[in-house]
Amino acid sequence: MKKMLQRLAGACLLACSSALLAATPQAVVKTYADVAQANYEDALGGARRLQAAVSRLLEAPSAETLAAARRAWIDARVPYQQTEAFRFGNPVVDAWEGRVNAWPLDEGMIDYVDAAYGTDSELNAYYVVNVIANPQLKIGGKNVDASSITPELLREVLHEADGNEANVATGYHAIEFLLWGQDLNGTGAAPQGRSGTPQERHAGNRPYTDYDTANCSGGNCERRAQYLKVATDLLVDDLEEMVTWWQQGGKARAAVEADGKAGLVAMLTGMGSLSYGELAGERIKLGLILHDPEEEHDCFSDNTHNAHFYNQQGIANVYLGRYAGADGQRIEGASVSDLVRAIDPALDDEMKARLDSTLAAMEVMRERAKNVETYDQMIAQGNAEGNAVIQTIVDQLVAQTRTIERVIAALGLAGVQIEGSDSLDSPASVFQ
Repeated sequence: MKKMLQRLAGACLLACSSALLAATPQAVVKTYADVAQANYEDALGGARRLQAAVSRLLEAPSAETLAAARRAWIDARVPYQQTEAFRFGNPVVDAWEGRVNAWPLDEGMIDYVDAAYGTDSELNAYYVVNVIANPQLKIGGKNVDASSITPELLREVLHEADGNEANVATGYHAIEFLLWGQDLNGTGAAPQGRSGTPQERHAGNRPYTDYDTANCSGGNCERRAQYLKVATDLLVDDLEEMVTWWQQGGKARAAVEADGKAGLVAMLTGMGSLSYGELAGERIKLGLILHDPEEEHDCFSDNTHNAHFYNQQGIANVYLGRYAGADGQRIEGASVSDLVRAIDPALDDEMKARLDSTLAAMEVMRERAKNVETYDQMIAQGNAEGNAVIQTIVDQLVAQTRTIERVIAALGLAGVQIEGSDSLDSPASVFQ
């Protein structure tokens, strides 16, 4: 028995050593590209299911088909938010991302808004241009025929018109606004009479009759339907393109696989920048400083708690070289974790513990959103308990980033630039 255990231990040691030896930078980068491809394929699948649900809504508008389209949108966010770890450090992905996930948006450019929204903005000339209600527009000093809402109109004319990033005409959040309408609840209690989870009670409340041409509320139902269809089709087209970029020979895969060490720089840049400047800073701490319900990522649907959670899952995916696909299949291979473990096992343990503790803090937020109050209520001024839940996430993300920096140093990677955030690095400047 003792000899058998010794043989098993020796076999395990040999296998483990072989695994660590196999974890070359080139092998790690290949796993990274494989994970990215699988993740974007899942995001594309989610977008296609959303496209089908939107088609059913437009063919037969009802409370049920609208609810199904909203559910499909929320489901589609699960894989997509995990892909954001591939954005930072990969210029080709970052340049593309603005088409599909730009936020926040000035919704008055797209459709009708509540009177409280106002009628103009010093920061945006197209604050209430309302393309759905206006078939003739003036953009950039030129007359624009918007009588037909086309992909070209949304992508080439309206999206980021005049270079203003608040003019978001395409992507998940334009579609989100068209499905939910404005979230007018602020940080207060949900309106009386609404049923469902806190998220469902507190989100936007666009009626399905906004798409019912026989009983049209909000006016311009045909044009609104046209806009929603075009925006959803564009989302599918964009994700199809990104999937091809991560396939063999695609430009995103080629860019990271060309040089193993440069690929590692891209990976650690993505992990660190999403963890710190983007997620801890711009997406979470800024809203907590301002106590502003508009500073939430999936604001119309009140789905921000899930958006943040799956961003963190994406960071873990990159470090561990793993991805659990929507079909139950797993992608797994040589990882950054393997490289770090070969150099400093204690540091690898620390990094894994940081990933787990941050995800656990995110899960506390998700459970609170499911059972107590929505994310925008958690960041409200005077909500000490909710604020503490969100601040804990910020603290965990910052600590996680400090460990990522130690990983970068241990791997001897030069050129990693982790994005910062005024809300973390210079909070007083947020109010200037």
